[in-house]
Amino acid sequence: MSSKYVLFVCTGNTCRSPMAAALAKSIFEENNISAAVYSAGVSAWDGQPASAHAVTAMHEDGINLQLHISQRVSVKLLDNAELVFAMTSQHLAAIKSVCPTANAFALDVSDPFGGDLEMYRQTAAEIKQKILSNLEKIREVL
Repeated sequence: MSSKYVLFVCTGNTCRSPMAAALAKSIFEENNISAAVYSAGVSAWDGQPASAHAVTAMHEDGINLQLHISQRVSVKLLDNAELVFAMTSQHLAAIKSVCPTANAFALDVSDPFGGDLEMYRQTAAEIKQKILSNLEKIREVL
């Protein structure tokens, strides 16, 4: 892992957090921010692919999510991340319960799980907007 990284956390690590990590990588490159980006889930099963709609929504944005493999969030991931973005306040509470010192914030992104492709597109747009609105915070930390 890179010495500096940002971690995105959702529930199963198959929809929101992998999309957020993929979008953040793209946004970081465009804005000359040097950091690795990872994702994990508070209730994830290790080794699952991203959901089909997440893969399609990212593909439409020119991002390949087909190689994503889910992982459960761990104290090690949280301890070593410079910045952690939770998709909801519930995810943030779960993060803080296992790692109270994590530099973590909630983005409050709606869950597209079980929805149609359009819902995933909307979630991707919401995530992108929230990452962009947090760029100054990200720059300060990294």
